Amino acid sequence: MKAEKLVLELEALCEKAGYAIRKERGSFRGDQCLFEGDQLIVINKNRPVEAQAAILANIIKQIGPDEHFIKPAVRRELEILWNRLKKFETSEKQFESG
Repeated sequence: MKAEKLVLELEALCEKAGYAIRKERGSFRGDQCLFEGDQLIVINKNRPVEAQAAILANIIKQIGPDEHFIKPAVRRELEILWNRLKKFETSEKQFESG
């Protein structure tokens, strides 16, 4: 699945979970937050599409991926992203402790 299509699918999942999504420019990574009582995901549109997908995948993992139906092809891509994020977190912790 192309990264652009994956981002659209992940955005739709987040919106179904009650999040509004804003894409802005700036010197930030992107994440979820509460703004005036609304659940909001802010994504840096200057970041690569793959990085945007990783941010959305991480949020979906926190929300609980079993709460909503996820297309099998999208779920496969999510599993790949979650494994990459897990490896990155593991190597980051090893770097900090070493």
